[in-house]
Amino acid sequence: MRAILLSGAISLLLSLLGTRLAIRQFTKWGYGQEIRDDGPTSHHTKRGTPTMGGVGIIVASVVGYFVAKLLTGSTPSASALLLLFLFVGMGLVGFLDDFIKVYKQRSLGLRSKAKMVGQTVIAVVFGVLALLPGLKDARGIEPASHAISFIRDLGWTLPTVIVLALIWLMVTATSNATNLTDGLDGLLTGSSAMVFGAYTIVNIWQNNQRCGRPSVEIGTCYDVRDPLDLAIVASAITGACFGFLWWNASPAKIFMGDTGSLALGSALAGLAVLSRTELLLIVLGGLFVVETLSVMLQVSFFKVTKGRRILRMAPIHHHFEMLGWEQITVVIRFWIITGLCVATGLGIFYAEWVAGI
Repeated sequence: MRAILLSGAISLLLSLLGTRLAIRQFTKWGYGQEIRDDGPTSHHTKRGTPTMGGVGIIVASVVGYFVAKLLTGSTPSASALLLLFLFVGMGLVGFLDDFIKVYKQRSLGLRSKAKMVGQTVIAVVFGVLALLPGLKDARGIEPASHAISFIRDLGWTLPTVIVLALIWLMVTATSNATNLTDGLDGLLTGSSAMVFGAYTIVNIWQNNQRCGRPSVEIGTCYDVRDPLDLAIVASAITGACFGFLWWNASPAKIFMGDTGSLALGSALAGLAVLSRTELLLIVLGGLFVVETLSVMLQVSFFKVTKGRRILRMAPIHHHFEMLGWEQITVVIRFWIITGLCVATGLGIFYAEWVAGI
C-alpha cells in the first residue's frame, strides 16, 4: 500500500511541476497546436497552444512507479513492465503524430495507415509477451489469460491467435476512443483520472483476494498475476493525470496531444487485459464508448443517407458545443457521466464478489 501512495504522490508532483516547465519550453520552441478548420469556431482561439503535453504524463508516471518501487525495496513485476511498455510504446506513436503536425504546421500528422501500423506493432508485441508461458508466476498464472473475462475468466479457452486478435482490437479501439474524447480542455484528463483511479481500487481488491492467499476462499479469489503492481502503475497514472489537469483545465495552457491520448487509452486496455476485466472496461470507460459510437453512427448515417447527419458534429461533445453549450459545461457534465460509469463498474465488481461468498 505504501508503494501505491508513493507512486501516486510522486507522479502528481512531477506532472504538476514538469508540465509547467513543458509549457515554457514548448512555447519557446513553437510547438503549438494546429486547429481543424471544420471544428467549432470557438476553438480557433486555441491555435498555438503548446501541445505534446502527454510527454509529461508518461514521464511522471514511469518515474513515479520506479521511484516508489525503489523506495519500498521491491522488484518490478512482469505485468507492470508489460503495461509500461504498452503505455510508453503507444505514447511514442502519438509523439510521432504530434511532431509531424508541429513540424509541418498542419492539423494532420501521421497518415491513418501509418498510425494503425504503429498501434498494431505495439499491441501485438504486448500481446505476444503477455501470453508467453515463460512469464508464469509460481502459481502458474500468465500475465494475460487465454479466456475472455468480465470480472473473472468466463471459462472459454481460446486459441492464441484469437486472443492476440482480441488484444489488438482492445488496444487499438481503446486508444482511438480516448483520442476521439480528447477534444475539449480537461475532458480526457479528468475522465482518465477517474477510470485509472477505479482500476487502482480494483487491483487493490484483487490483491487482497488473490488466489493462494491465506484465508481467501477458492470460489471468490482472483487469478491475476500481479494485482498489487498493477495498482501501483494505475496510481502513478492517476496522479500524473491530476497534475496535468491543473494546466489542462479550461482555459488550457497545454494540450496532451496524441502522445497522451493514445498512451492513456492503451494503458486502460492493458490494465483490463492484465487484470482479467476486459468487458468491465466497457462499463468503467462508458464515456469513451459513447464518444466512439457517436462517430461511427455519424459516419455510417452520412454514407447511407448521402449527406444527412444525426449530430451537428461528431464526436458527441462537439455536438453539444454546436447546440450552444459552454465548453466548461460540456466537460463537467461529461465528467459526471464518467463518474456514474465508474461508480456503476465498481458496484458491479463488488456485487459479483459479494454474490460469490
